[in-house]
Amino acid sequence: MRVLMVSDVYFPRVNGVSTSIETFRRTLAAQGVEVRLVVPRYGDEADEEGIVRVAGRPVPGDPEDRLVGWRAMHRAVLAAATDCDLIHIQTPFIAHYAGLKAARTLGLPVVATYHTLFEEYLQHYARFIPSGWLRGQARAFSRRQCNALDAVVVPSTAMRDRLAAYGVTAPLHVLPTGIPTAQFAAGNGIAFRQRFGIDLDRPLALFVGRVAHEKNIGFLLEALVHARRTRPDVLLVVAGEGPAMADLKAQTAALGLQESVRFIGYLDRQQALPDCYAAADVFVFASRTETQGLVLLEAMAAGLPVIALSEMGTTDILAPGRGAFSPPPDVTAFGETPGHFLKHPAAWRHLQHEAPLYAREWSDVAMAERLARLYSTIGISDLGQNFRPTVAFRAER
Repeated sequence: MRVLMVSDVYFPRVNGVSTSIETFRRTLAAQGVEVRLVVPRYGDEADEEGIVRVAGRPVPGDPEDRLVGWRAMHRAVLAAATDCDLIHIQTPFIAHYAGLKAARTLGLPVVATYHTLFEEYLQHYARFIPSGWLRGQARAFSRRQCNALDAVVVPSTAMRDRLAAYGVTAPLHVLPTGIPTAQFAAGNGIAFRQRFGIDLDRPLALFVGRVAHEKNIGFLLEALVHARRTRPDVLLVVAGEGPAMADLKAQTAALGLQESVRFIGYLDRQQALPDCYAAADVFVFASRTETQGLVLLEAMAAGLPVIALSEMGTTDILAPGRGAFSPPPDVTAFGETPGHFLKHPAAWRHLQHEAPLYAREWSDVAMAERLARLYSTIGISDLGQNFRPTVAFRAER
């Protein structure tokens, strides 16, 4: 089977969508599924077999992203899809409409993964618009897009329930992105601390992710004030880049935390990121808009206990309480939790033991097997009135 994945974002742009695409692209090959990509070009990326790059321009206010040309994306997707069996859309922007049109033109089934909770996301970037109106528009937008598809993949039960509440009637399949557990268990924490000049015995709390307003990193900074009352020497490391960087650095200074916070930018996923996880003592996360929360599993795979808010997609990961603890959504209570953890590590050692065992249940191979099964059956059982085949569905090659 050959599947075309289309997206408005991909590496070298680092985020959860890029990670999910690459993870499934790599692991689906062993399931007999060849994945072809149509994604933006960010600069001078080397040509790579199976990846079609479409030129784009920087997005105003967020130069990490690229806005591809409407016509160029449509042409590229249609050309790449001509010998494919299914189109899998990964983002709801130009890629969505290009993928949908190509699928209908060629008579192919089309699915999408719903990665982003726009209802909570947009208000951070359009604060001048009334939030109630914006939420309503986001729900209607998502409903229209999803109901034009033959099926929708969601990474968590919370996201499935949210889309159902929107009025989405297309089949909804809960299928998280898995992680390569062995990769994150092989980090060198000492090397990381030496590289960044961090004392080997200094307690280190870690956040990994896009430095964006919806990640609620400002909450972590406020919580750090309370954590320092128990462990004054704690260091919060923020690994990532994004549009909220200047605001967060200003907040760090306003709270007097310059010596307690280190912003270190993006890290290479092959070695530097596993080293970073290995260097930390605890992982902290406060996002309320996640559709899954992949970094929580990465941290657990590295044997790192997680302290995180249980909100939306993270609930599926955190609910069992294995390798993780969810404080109340209060900045004081949240901050006191890592403070206590770092002062009394023996009392929390069970989380460190449970974390990697639990992470193995979310392996990338297991999730790829599930997605391959979905692909193989979607042309038979899940296609509703939206699907009008004009060519034969090719189940295998």
